[in-house]
Amino acid sequence: MNSLVDFFWDFAYYYPLFMAYLWMIGGLYYRFHWEGKDGRHYDNPPDLPHYPPVTLLVPCHNEGENVRETIDYLLGQAYPEFEVIAVNDGSSDNTADILDELAAEHLALRVVHLSENSGKANALRVGTMVSKYEYLVCIDGDAVLDAHATTWLMKHFVESPRVGAVTGNPRIRNRTTLLGRLQVGEFSSIIGMIKRAQRIYGRIFTVSGVVAAFRKTALHRVGYWSTDMVTEDIDISWKLQLDHWDVRYEPNALVWILMPETLRGLWRQRLRWAQGGWETATRYFKSMLPWRKRRMWPVLLEYSVSLVWSYAVFTIVVLWILGKFIDMPPQWYVPTILPGWQGIILGVTCLLQFFVSLSIDSRYESGLLRKYFWMIWYPLAYWLINVITIVVAVPKSIFSKRGSRAVWNSPDRGIH
Repeated sequence: MNSLVDFFWDFAYYYPLFMAYLWMIGGLYYRFHWEGKDGRHYDNPPDLPHYPPVTLLVPCHNEGENVRETIDYLLGQAYPEFEVIAVNDGSSDNTADILDELAAEHLALRVVHLSENSGKANALRVGTMVSKYEYLVCIDGDAVLDAHATTWLMKHFVESPRVGAVTGNPRIRNRTTLLGRLQVGEFSSIIGMIKRAQRIYGRIFTVSGVVAAFRKTALHRVGYWSTDMVTEDIDISWKLQLDHWDVRYEPNALVWILMPETLRGLWRQRLRWAQGGWETATRYFKSMLPWRKRRMWPVLLEYSVSLVWSYAVFTIVVLWILGKFIDMPPQWYVPTILPGWQGIILGVTCLLQFFVSLSIDSRYESGLLRKYFWMIWYPLAYWLINVITIVVAVPKSIFSKRGSRAVWNSPDRGIH
């Protein structure tokens, strides 16, 4: 290959190789420094010096099939004092009827009905305004929260007044297809590992929108969730950390979630994630430049480099395809995209990362290592879709109308 193509190729290869070892080192340090340090398991939470009352907040839109189970598990939390608030955000199915029926049966549940679809961020805002307590645990309307998750999340707020938010550990419920099995491994091998490492290195890119706890004082200081961002979870994470609040990860706070198991559903979800990352980075870029905001620089740097990497990979593939049909200038000709010895090293590294991360997460879910075989397909399936979604999301975000409210779009929740 020539020098220009060599540059793209080397960058496309060395960046994921470097990041894999960076995540593994951070993840392992987290595991042995914080995780299970006292030998406790997720179903054996620590004894807190005091238990502040908590609001369990559930924004709902067309969750008729799932919300009853979600509320039942919230009401079963092993925590001394809490209330449950469900915000029905303009649902067109039977969500409102189910919530009213449940509220009549359980005094701890309050229901707020909004007349029209105004978006998850607005539903969270409304629920926060009517909540009685300083601490919120927010989950999606199709999620199932482990009985001890609230205690694990509250542990961080009790420990430090600087903690503004804590994100939990989502686990995949539906896994009947190849995409479902891949996501079981992804949430352990990629998402869980990255959150552990980011916690070690200083700042977390985002809390998990499906399960996160917040200090209301911190939310008030930063203006709550932005209603015009497609990913309210990334937005609130950056806002809190730019205001010098600590955002933490608690792997013992388990929540069981439904994920897309069709290519169309997966595409829509990942495109939204990619667009949300770009919107957040561009909105807060100038705010991150001052020296006193330097702890957020690694988050911005990692995101920016990953963005460039996606376009580099896309460029290599496009040049290779063009070279099959037209005579390309020598400096832009790509003879093959099949990996050589670098591909073998990268593949071995991926498998090592998968093994390390699945071993760490096996304390939360038995049989995880049985998913190891399916993770062989991860780079092909997910690197490809992540590259394409970023390439599409950036211009989509640039040319989209700014300032309009981001409303609900019912997701693909898989085959279950």
